[in-house]
Amino acid sequence: MTNTQTRKADHLRICLEDDVQFRHLTNGLDKYRFDHTCLPELNLSQVDLRTKFLAKTLNAPLLISSMTGGTEQAKTINCRLAKAAQKHGLAMGVGSQRIAVENPDVAHTFAVRSLAPDAMLFANLGAVQLNYTYGLEQCLKVVDILQADALILHLNPLQECIQPNGDTQFKGLLAKIEQLCQQIDVPVIAKEVGNGISAKMAAKLIDVGIDVIDVAGAGGTSWAKVESQRAENNLQRRLGRTFADWGISTADCIVDIRTQYPDLPLIASGGLRDGMEVAKAIALGADLAGLAFPFLQAASESETALDELIELLIAEIKTVMFCTGNQDLSQLKRSPSLIEITNNK
Repeated sequence: MTNTQTRKADHLRICLEDDVQFRHLTNGLDKYRFDHTCLPELNLSQVDLRTKFLAKTLNAPLLISSMTGGTEQAKTINCRLAKAAQKHGLAMGVGSQRIAVENPDVAHTFAVRSLAPDAMLFANLGAVQLNYTYGLEQCLKVVDILQADALILHLNPLQECIQPNGDTQFKGLLAKIEQLCQQIDVPVIAKEVGNGISAKMAAKLIDVGIDVIDVAGAGGTSWAKVESQRAENNLQRRLGRTFADWGISTADCIVDIRTQYPDLPLIASGGLRDGMEVAKAIALGADLAGLAFPFLQAASESETALDELIELLIAEIKTVMFCTGNQDLSQLKRSPSLIEITNNK
């Protein structure tokens, strides 16, 4: 197993077995609640979760967020997730495909299009690799492996700081992203990995041609904690612990970016754990809501567990909409039924 494969296997094991969730900082959605509507004036059967994203219709505003690839365990998980995305009409992203560029023999662990011919699929590379010899060729390669509808460029400066031998040359990266956006013929998504994208940073990314923002805010899995668990020395271990709760909450990212960019395709991820939080994210202005850890847990167990999770998430979102009198997602967005909790309420 290569060093990169070992890292991927470590990431999966640590996320599933160790406590690497944010401890103090939440995703911010706990600051909001829905105002109950005792007479919704609609039937539950009328609630419609369908949405259009990047010109593709999804059955629900759910994204199976980027997680893994590169190992046999990861292949099993990706195949189960792809089948679920196809079955339920959801979007899906894969984990970083750098390993497939370095070692084409593991590309099959990402190649799930045959299992999800109609699903929206997102390829994925670390943006910083554009400063380490990567360019259009490598980006097209990972898109081709997945026959992807879009390319995620993930931004992870904190993780790279703590990761053994991390890639930390971020200087001049914005210009490289701009060049790629001008050259590539699929939409490009900028995504954090759990520390959030501020409105100020979103503005810079949009200015250079990024099509979609996935805020991936704080409040869920802490990659500082994950890398602390993998640390090769005491400095890295302690550094990961110091920054375990670093970042901008998911809710704050959504509100700040949506306020500035009312029409931007916006994905909310980062610590979302149930359909209630998905509904809150949509009501705050997100177009899609991405979950990773809950899907990873279910997919590691079985296809049945994954189906049951998706059915529960959909039932939870529909129940919120029914009990707030919102028939479709356009009504739910910016719904007056979502209330920010203050000390007086």
